[in-house]
Amino acid sequence: MASFGGSSLGGGHRMRSAEKNSSHPGRSISADLSSQRPKPKLKDVWPEIWGLIRPRRLLLAGCFLLMIVNRICALVLPASFRPLIDQVFNKRHYALLPWIVGAVLCATLVQGITSYTLTQLLSKEGQRLIAELRVRVQRHVGRLSVSFYDENRTGTLVARIMNDVEGVRNLIGTGIVDFVGGVLTAIFAFTYLMYVSVSMTLLAAVVMTAFALVLQKAFKTIRPIFRERAKINAEVTGRLTESLGGVRVVKGYHAEESESHVFAAGVSRLLQNVISSLTAQSLMTLSSTVILGIVGALVMYMGAHLNAAGKLTAGGYFSYVMMLAFMTAPVVQLVAIGTQLTEAMAGLDRTREIMDEMEEDIHPARQIELGTLTGDVRFDDVSFSYTAGKPVLHNINFVAPHGTVTALVGSSGSGKSTIISLICGFHTAESGAVLVDGHDLAAVRLSSFRKQLGVVLQETFLFDGTIRENVKFSRPGADEEAFLRACRIARVDEFAERFPEGYDTVVGERGVKLSGGQRQRLSIARAILADPRILILDEATSSLDSESEALIQHGLSYLMQGRTTFVIAHRLSTIRRADQILVVEEGRIVERGNHETLYQLNGRYRDLYDRQHNLEANLFLAPGEGDTIPA
Repeated sequence: MASFGGSSLGGGHRMRSAEKNSSHPGRSISADLSSQRPKPKLKDVWPEIWGLIRPRRLLLAGCFLLMIVNRICALVLPASFRPLIDQVFNKRHYALLPWIVGAVLCATLVQGITSYTLTQLLSKEGQRLIAELRVRVQRHVGRLSVSFYDENRTGTLVARIMNDVEGVRNLIGTGIVDFVGGVLTAIFAFTYLMYVSVSMTLLAAVVMTAFALVLQKAFKTIRPIFRERAKINAEVTGRLTESLGGVRVVKGYHAEESESHVFAAGVSRLLQNVISSLTAQSLMTLSSTVILGIVGALVMYMGAHLNAAGKLTAGGYFSYVMMLAFMTAPVVQLVAIGTQLTEAMAGLDRTREIMDEMEEDIHPARQIELGTLTGDVRFDDVSFSYTAGKPVLHNINFVAPHGTVTALVGSSGSGKSTIISLICGFHTAESGAVLVDGHDLAAVRLSSFRKQLGVVLQETFLFDGTIRENVKFSRPGADEEAFLRACRIARVDEFAERFPEGYDTVVGERGVKLSGGQRQRLSIARAILADPRILILDEATSSLDSESEALIQHGLSYLMQGRTTFVIAHRLSTIRRADQILVVEEGRIVERGNHETLYQLNGRYRDLYDRQHNLEANLFLAPGEGDTIPA
């Protein structure tokens, strides 16, 4: 079983098979909630609970001692009514009054101080626990494979990180202590009640035991409801995040109303779940009220008979009733506290579920720590599929020596980006091997590999920070000279220095305040600053105009020197100087060579090149001129 410190792993299977079978990469954790996992029990999550408690055991031990003192002091007031009524009121022993009043005041003062101390210590520690768990879960999620992200919504993962740990504070905070404190109070009160009247106490205990059994059954019913609520909440949050992030698409297609309906449907599901839990809680509250009424009636009836028989004084009866309230109150509190703990357990189940996902680098097969790379890359009979039975790549073989430029061309969906994904280690080959400097990438610690990798993807992603922060994301410790040099090569300086705040200009979410070309230049500068041994350019200049592209191509040519570079470009004119061009169609390499060789073959490459050349030429013709633009 995996704890929050990391997953416990076993077996020495080959990495690619283990990743598909043991770690379940890419499976949807949201779908998994409803069917694949059995309903967890306390014994299933106890190791995680103990893992949370253990570092805080001294604090909790001290809090439990304070709680015992607190509960004993709380019992002084009801216990004082017996001597007050029997000795002071009835027998007029007024000399005892100052002692009784003094004991009550002292006990109340101690109770107040200990209550304040407990609330301060436990509430703050509970919040620290939430912060710690969020950081731990986020760190773990950040180390999962790309295939995991492919199958799980971003918004859903955000909800898992931020919301699922919220209720866990009750395991360390006042919830669990109130629960245990209530039980201890009930035990103390029960001992006193047995001393006063065995028959009345046993009868009340039988009724309350029956109620406790009903509560136990009710909590088993409620817990799945809370798990389902967390699932629905994650789904609704995920869709809302996507909708807000794609607001331009939504407005562009006038889809505000349809998105509103989708969100309303999710909120309705959430409402129905909440109503179900509230109904269950209301039934428990009703049951507790009825039980208290029954116990109260029994005590009144038996107390009157015992008093008439001379076996119970008025003070003893009054003290008994007060103490009985202290025994029954914790049982009533179980409804509220038990619900909190049930919610905490449900959150813990879901948190444990995501922590059980295997990180990319922790499998025993990944033992090779790479030093400084030369940059030789070889695909040795590599096949790959995202979905079982639907291969995307078939027996890919090629060699990319260090310092060379390899270009991948082909129609959309041919497998070019998948090859790049395998080079980056985002996915693992099903068969064959991707070798870097002779090492199988499936056996390499990806952290040691990726720090020597520079990537400029087709979809430019920028963080909601400054230009400086986005460029230095790849190498936060870079000095100002290296930073400015990268900006000059990528022509970032041409627009950044025109802003009033220069490189400290905030670019907005996903770089929304910049043009597409400006965002792409930032992405290229980020890769340049990384100073990689292997460089990936996936449509790196797709968002640039011809003038900007020409300027950046000069900078990229300088960057490519001495580095192994892989380029995907639909503009075939940009890869004419590549050392080798691989033409990929339907997951296979159908042609390979340089531009001149492939063009003279009169094959697929020439067909793609001529089509694009004619298309670009015809775009500038007046209607009716020239040939028809090829499809």
